[in-house]
Amino acid sequence: MSPTQITPEVLWAQRSSATVANKNIIFLTISVPDVPASSCKIDLKSNSLTFTGHSDTKKLTYHVELNFYGEIDVEESKTNHTARDIEFVLRKKDMKEEYWPRLLKEAQKMHFLKTDFDKWVDEDEQDEKPDDADMMGGMGGMGGMEGMGGMGGGMGGDGGFGGIDFSKLGGGAGAGGMPDFGENANDLGADGSDDDDDMPDLEDEEEDKGEEVSETKGESGTSATTATPKIEEVS
Repeated sequence: MSPTQITPEVLWAQRSSATVANKNIIFLTISVPDVPASSCKIDLKSNSLTFTGHSDTKKLTYHVELNFYGEIDVEESKTNHTARDIEFVLRKKDMKEEYWPRLLKEAQKMHFLKTDFDKWVDEDEQDEKPDDADMMGGMGGMGGMEGMGGMGGGMGGDGGFGGIDFSKLGGGAGAGGMPDFGENANDLGADGSDDDDDMPDLEDEEEDKGEEVSETKGESGTSATTATPKIEEVS
């Protein structure tokens, strides 16, 4: 009986730049758990990517073909294989400030293709991610590979990412991040605490309490409350 073939989930995000090549990239993740490198075949071309991989534990064969919206520089693209997925950083060939309007050439919705919100950043917020320029430094190259054979070159024990934590790229669309304290930051003291200029004066409070009760102590140490004697008029 032949193994079942399915289309894996594909996540993507992007950056763009007209001047910095390392910031003109596509982040692509193909989710294929329990697929060893020896069972993977990757065919990356300037305008397409084809992936096929088999999982013995799940008895599944994963297969997907992607025809890109624009061209990719294969020689400058990078990849990494993990126990859960195949991660790519694909270099866009055309240097432009504008984002690709979509990943694929055809303008139709694919059920397996989703936005990677952990990596996504809105087009007008790209400059707030200074680490993007160094993203591709330690990853394995794609150039000259046949299937998975060419992926190993230059990849270390950490999978070739040079210690980069992709989960911290985020910021992505709706991905949040550090809250903007904005104007409230100016209201904090040097030690980070709120200014206490508006705290009430305790002296007035103590005086109010003193007026409520007046007590004197006798020689025996017991308290005696003084009171004004009541004078009755005798007719």
